[in-house]
Amino acid sequence: MEIVTRVDRPDLDEQAAEVFRERWPEFIFHDDVPKKYLARVEEFFSRYDIMVLDDDGAVVAGGWGVPLAWNGTIEDLPTGYDDAMVRAVEGREAGTAPSTLSFMAAAVSAKHDRRGLATAVLSALTARAREDGLHRVLAPLRPTWKHRYPLVPMAEYATWTRADGRSVDPWIRTHQRMGARVLGPAPRSMVIEGTVAEWESWADMAFPVTGDYVVPDALNLVHIDHERDRGVYVEENLWVEHTT
Repeated sequence: MEIVTRVDRPDLDEQAAEVFRERWPEFIFHDDVPKKYLARVEEFFSRYDIMVLDDDGAVVAGGWGVPLAWNGTIEDLPTGYDDAMVRAVEGREAGTAPSTLSFMAAAVSAKHDRRGLATAVLSALTARAREDGLHRVLAPLRPTWKHRYPLVPMAEYATWTRADGRSVDPWIRTHQRMGARVLGPAPRSMVIEGTVAEWESWADMAFPVTGDYVVPDALNLVHIDHERDRGVYVEENLWVEHTT
């Protein structure tokens, strides 16, 4: 297993993109905030954008994060994924010293599940944060099974546990095994808007009338407004904190 940064291996960008697209629904890629900020994330924070290669040099996992300023209180948490990205980029441009690394995404090729590769990615990013003097690590988790319960608030879902006391959710458990603690919901982690036709394409389903819809792989309901020709999805994630 070899860990490299994406900036050092641009020839692997297509492979890395395939790994990430395996794990997320199409609508996730239509958030406007990354469109505005991602180029600067790649320019400013390439050290925190890594890939895991197997013995043949193929991409089997990857992940990335952003350094930002956070004072350690619940009140000062970003509202979620989008806000963390904005705070990191605008903080860098304003000369604000970061104190915290926020994991933004991690993915493992479906062919390589259950090998501990997600933990390897998160551990490698944490080690880089430690080396850079960032003494806190956050993550706005997108729990693996939350899409099965779109009517359940994240605050309630986060309390569901197995007999061993750990979460019923596999992705939350991965972080718990690494020592992370749950902080609370990230209420507006991502906001994705589009026309009704765009949402029908992204979700591969029809939205014949105005209303709230359960959409495959969406953690919350999607609101469709035919009169305004608009679909809006506000995704709630879950903040956890790791120790470095």
